[in-house]
Amino acid sequence: MSQHIPTHQDSPVPPGGPGPERQALLNVRSEVAKVIVGQDAAVTGMLIALLAKGHVLLEGVPGVAKTLLVRTLSAALSLDTKRVQFTPDLMPGDVTGSLIYEAQTSEFTFREGPVFTNILLADEINRTPPKTQASLLEAMEERQVSVDGVSRALPDPFIVAATQNPVEYEGTYPLPEAQLDRFLLKLTLSVPDRDDEIEVIRRHSAGFDPRDLAAAGVQPVASALDLAEARRAVATVAIAPEVIAYIVDVVRATRTAPSFQLGVSPRGATALLNTARAWAWLSGRTFVTPDDVKALTLPALRHRVSMRPEAEMDGVEVDDVLLGILATVPVPR
Repeated sequence: MSQHIPTHQDSPVPPGGPGPERQALLNVRSEVAKVIVGQDAAVTGMLIALLAKGHVLLEGVPGVAKTLLVRTLSAALSLDTKRVQFTPDLMPGDVTGSLIYEAQTSEFTFREGPVFTNILLADEINRTPPKTQASLLEAMEERQVSVDGVSRALPDPFIVAATQNPVEYEGTYPLPEAQLDRFLLKLTLSVPDRDDEIEVIRRHSAGFDPRDLAAAGVQPVASALDLAEARRAVATVAIAPEVIAYIVDVVRATRTAPSFQLGVSPRGATALLNTARAWAWLSGRTFVTPDDVKALTLPALRHRVSMRPEAEMDGVEVDDVLLGILATVPVPR
């Protein structure tokens, strides 16, 4: 189903043209498009997550460019990225780091794990047991790692971009609700349509190598400083009390929806506010509209609810229930 996140073609140019911070982020989107075809909504979602300082869960069948999307975005933003392949035998220390005994000094020293980076690519996160999945909870919430009673801060910016295969695939573990709630957005990457798939194959036939992004023409067009300035600008976007009330009404409606046994928590309402604000800024506006809220409702809330078993048996989809809520909650004028 569609992400319901507007794509870059939908983003209007504000009067006088975009400012330098916004232009830098728009340039990033253009660089990513050199490699990623047919996933405009996912690219926009990743930028929104970076602007809103949140983590992203990317779901899709193998081969739809989830990993390539993260690598390309990192390259365009000049950010450090590290990849961890989550497997059933992965241990928490393999992610966070651990104490290593140094024979020369007879002391234990901390060796940083791959979590000490700007974008941690947690590949196939649902193929590792819950104990290792839980090792990311502190990093995702507190932006720090505690080992042997010592807390160590993670770099800024820091986000987790986790990929997962659909839950019906063999060898997967469902993510705990507490961890799912820490993802700002859940983006679903679908198989591209026919024209986009033709373009993907054409690029490969012309010699495109996904392991060599520089050869594909991807250049660093923004930096961590540009992102920091953009984040400060996003924080100034105004949101009217009526729109805040609309966000709360949408979230509260999930708690009484007959198909849901678990609705969205207040953290989900905050996520919807922050992502709508980021999209409004990226679109060149200084205020949030109800349409911004609608655009981000599915990716911001779909992973924060759980279906009743009887609804699942009837084939009811989470996105369909959320769309039904959007159709019934009164929209402020």
